[in-house]
Amino acid sequence: MAHKPLWVFGYGSLMWNPGFEVAEQQLARLDGYHRSFCMRSFHYRGTEERPGLVLALDRAQGASCHGLAFRVAPGTEQVALAGLRERELVSDAYLEINHDLTLSDGQGVQAVTYVIDRANPQYCGQIPLEDQAHIIARAHGARGPNTEYLYNTALHLEELGVADEELSWLHARVREILATGHL
Repeated sequence: MAHKPLWVFGYGSLMWNPGFEVAEQQLARLDGYHRSFCMRSFHYRGTEERPGLVLALDRAQGASCHGLAFRVAPGTEQVALAGLRERELVSDAYLEINHDLTLSDGQGVQAVTYVIDRANPQYCGQIPLEDQAHIIARAHGARGPNTEYLYNTALHLEELGVADEELSWLHARVREILATGHL
């Protein structure tokens, strides 16, 4: 009996650091959510005293998010899921769901996807972009500066040919803030 492949959707750091063995990857679209710096980070990109911001998928009518779909290498599914859960569910701000994706080849698949829990206190979906830029410019956590997370994600989206207006604006604005020293 053939087993069903495990797909994972990456829209932030998973795109440039999946952390599991990948058999295949494709550009993909997830409908009903958008990529947003709507989650406070106390662990990886900030601290309790000075939280950073990390990306999450936030539900929105008519929205869609382009990212990467990864097919996990056969036989490594359980190890991949355990690693993902340890990494992504470090707090209870993300919900792990299975969601339909449309791959760039037109195929539809279900993928493990991490979305924001709006009821969680780490959710901060109403912070204006200018304020987000200043938070990202200052924050630093266990995995490094918040700017590194922003820059790597923006670079990978650009390399993939994926346009994300808000992320591009934040990327440019954070560089400007740092260049002028007006944190």
